[in-house]
Amino acid sequence: MTATELAGFVKRLAPPFLQYLDAEPFNAVLGAARQQRFLAKSVITNQGHPANHIYMVLTGIARSFFLTQGGQRLHVYSYPEGEMFGGMALVARHSEYLVSTEAVKDCNALVWDRANIRRLILRYPQMMDNALSIASEYLNVSIANQVALSCHSARQRLAEVLVGMASGVGRRSPAGIELTVRNEELAAAANVTTFTVSRTMSEWQRNGLLSKTRGKVLMPYPERLLLRDL
Repeated sequence: MTATELAGFVKRLAPPFLQYLDAEPFNAVLGAARQQRFLAKSVITNQGHPANHIYMVLTGIARSFFLTQGGQRLHVYSYPEGEMFGGMALVARHSEYLVSTEAVKDCNALVWDRANIRRLILRYPQMMDNALSIASEYLNVSIANQVALSCHSARQRLAEVLVGMASGVGRRSPAGIELTVRNEELAAAANVTTFTVSRTMSEWQRNGLLSKTRGKVLMPYPERLLLRDL
């Protein structure tokens, strides 16, 4: 995209990181970024590596995961179009990425290197306010997950994960909301076993609440999962 096309496209996305910026800082921030394409399933940031770049999804979906010492991938967060990740590049001290992030499907993203984005947030304090608001939202999600883990059943946690993903990164179709997600990822996000995911999803499919194929979930009305006596 040209600079003009990119500016118009990003304005339509209304990304939280660039909220409330006037035309001059908005264009300056976009001008400091480069556009980059990532193929589906490619890892964009690596847990434990230096946080040298920050990213904003233009098209496609990305998701972050934490890799345990035993090699298990724990789903952390999904990033639809307009969302940013790699925020450790914003802090003053040189830091490492806390999680890895991969492209769910082919993604186009804006990428800023650490030096440039640090210079911009010092020049335009509104960007730091936006980043803190985003970090606060991530904390809220983390708290909600901990509450769910302590107080909700495995079925309730799985339903909440599915409904949350549907509202965040689901793709609308005439038949409902479609998710690209594997049982292993749902199990990690809901803190249940893959057997529990498979058994529960099969039951919900028999009851007409969703349909499941390999790597895909289609939900006509996701919120009905939460209305049932789970």
